[in-house]
Parts: sequence; structure tokens; C-alpha cells
Amino acid sequence: MEQQLDDRKRKILLAIIRNYLETGEPVGSRTISKYTDLNLSSATIRNEMADLEELGYILQPHTSAGRIPSDKGYRFYVDSLLGEKMQEVEEMKEMLFDKADKMENLLQQVAKLLAVNTNYATMVTTPQYRSKKVKFIQLTGVDEKQLLAVIVLEGNVVKNKMLPLAEPITQDVILKLNLILNTFLNGLDLDEINMNVIQKMKEQSEGYEILISEILDAVAKAISEEESVRVYTSGATNILKYPELSDMQKASDLLYALEEKKELSEFIKGDGGENETGIQVYIGKETPMEVMQDCSVVTATYQIDEGVYGKVGIIGPKRMDYEKVVGTLQTLMVQLDDIFKKK
Repeated sequence: MEQQLDDRKRKILLAIIRNYLETGEPVGSRTISKYTDLNLSSATIRNEMADLEELGYILQPHTSAGRIPSDKGYRFYVDSLLGEKMQEVEEMKEMLFDKADKMENLLQQVAKLLAVNTNYATMVTTPQYRSKKVKFIQLTGVDEKQLLAVIVLEGNVVKNKMLPLAEPITQDVILKLNLILNTFLNGLDLDEINMNVIQKMKEQSEGYEILISEILDAVAKAISEEESVRVYTSGATNILKYPELSDMQKASDLLYALEEKKELSEFIKGDGGENETGIQVYIGKETPMEVMQDCSVVTATYQIDEGVYGKVGIIGPKRMDYEKVVGTLQTLMVQLDDIFKKK
């Protein structure tokens, strides 16, 4: 029966593996004493390392005093890593579904209340994630010619990428690549994956430099891809109350745009971005949507967390009550900020 590792041995083993993955050098007890928060002496760590070696989790190469992970050690590391990530995903699933439902209801209510309070048409978008850091990567062999890369980004955005293989690779190689990818890329965004990081990964890959480059290209693409934006609208028929917007054809086109939402989504994506937190006012032809060039559109940005933002917009005639609309949006932004801080 396989002996279970106690918490101390587990922490020391994980520290050895992480340090070895970063440096490629055998790891000694003095390094581990600085690397962990165990507050153990070098002598105690040496004893624990001797036990780990006897159990087959680490090896002593040549005459070096340091140790390196064995295949059994790597397996323990990967299983621990995958186990933690899967548990985290499972725990978050229910919470995310609950939050998504609450968020959807909240945003729909915001759109309705704005329409009632202003007598104009309104739109509210779902949050978008702009700080896309790598959370986890899992490579899986599909067949001899393809590799599936599951890339989980901050905010639990999941991207699947298929990678062609020039030649078949073993499960051991896939295991090693998973270790390298998660050791070096965890917590990094696209700007932080620099030449120094890439070079270290290639050095560790030992003969699979081209495949590492292809995986990094897939990660970069996943980070760069735009997320779809859902738009909630309300009060579309309010525009018929204003004579200048009641022309049958123009009103029909405008109502269709508010109902169909694709053009609205594109408009919102180009509206100042996440760094624009103030009120934006588009009058007539300043509006990029042709169907709204007899209207004014006022937008504001709400922010849930750093890098997580959405848009709120009010659409009405060019003679809209700008003072009331701007004041309403400013008040709403404060209220939403309070709500999101409490969540």
C-alpha cells in the first residue's frame, strides 16, 4: 500500500519540484529552508529529503548534494496540481452560476429602471474581462497528430485550442510540458510573457522548443480574443414618443437595432474601453451607428473589479434632458459600485 505523505513532506517535495523546474539545478536542504515557510532547520529538511528519496519521490544525481524529482515525484506534483485546480473549478461552478443569474437579473433591472426614470431607450452590457492572466493550462493528447490545449484565464474564461503534432509524443512528454507551462505562465498576462520567460521554458523543454512556441502562440491568441458581449435593452418604444424619431422607416430601423443588438454590441466594444470611466456623450453623427444619427447616446462605465467592466447607455432624441441623464448615470455608477463592493 502506498504510504501517504504528511503535510511537511508534501510541502518539501513540492518546493523541491518547483525550484528544480525554475532553475534546472539539483536542490539542496539550504535552498528549501529559504524557499518554504516551514521554519525548519537544514538538518530536519535533510532527514525529510532522505525519507522522500527512500520513498522514490526524489533522486540524487551523481555526487551532488542536491536532489531532483523522480518520475514518481513529477506524478505526485501533477496530480496535486490537477486535483487542486479541479476542486477549485468544482467549488466555483455553483458560485459562478449563482452569480451569473444574479448579475443577469440585476442588469436587466438596471435597464428597466433607467428606461422608466428617463423615458428613453436604455442598454446595459454584461461585464467584460480585460485583465486576462493565465490561470491554468492542460494539454491532452487527442491522437497521434493532435494535441488539445485547454487554457483557463482569469475570470474562469476557458479556451480550447487544437494543436497539430509533427510527430507523436508520449504521455511523459505531455506531463513534462504541462509542468513547464503551469510553472512559468501561471498568473501572467500577455505583456508579461517576455523573451526571458520563453527562453527559460524552451531550455526546460529539451527538444520540444517548436511545440512550446506553438503552444505559446495558442495562449497569446486565447488572451487576445474578444469575448462576446451580451446587451440588455429596455424602453425601446419610448423613442416613438418623440416626433423627430417617429418616422416609420427610421423608427423601424432603430427598434430593430435595439432588438437585434449585434450593432449595439460592436458600438459598445469601441466605446472608450475599460480605461474610460467617465460619461461619454455622442450627438447625432458622432454616433458610429447609422440608425442612431438622429439620436444622442450617453454612456457610462461600471467596474466590478480591476479589469472587469461593463457599459450602461441611454438613447434618446438630440434634445434629450442631458442634465437629468448625466445625473442619473452618475448616481447609478455610485450605486452599482456599492453593490459590487458588497458582493
